[in-house]
Amino acid sequence: MRVRTPVDFGLMIRRARRSRGMTQQQLARAAAVGRQWIVEIEAGKPRAELGRVLQTLAALDLSLTIHGDGIPELRKSGKPTEAIDLQDILDAHRRTSP
Repeated sequence: MRVRTPVDFGLMIRRARRSRGMTQQQLARAAAVGRQWIVEIEAGKPRAELGRVLQTLAALDLSLTIHGDGIPELRKSGKPTEAIDLQDILDAHRRTSP
């Protein structure tokens, strides 16, 4: 599913949760977030802490992949744009940060 807006993201979370037969409370517990946070995200909350978003995706056995030509290094290489794994970027940053 292509996600371009917070509403799209919320719909994707709701569909994934329902397809797994989970209630909002069960998802909240699995993701270590509050049920109200799940309610807000599913309703298209425009701002959300990235850590909680990633926890929620992991609880649904989903991951975040970013595609696009918005990265100059990839455009200059002449190679097709590759998917970017946000977790790899975060891990690399943690390894290089003091």
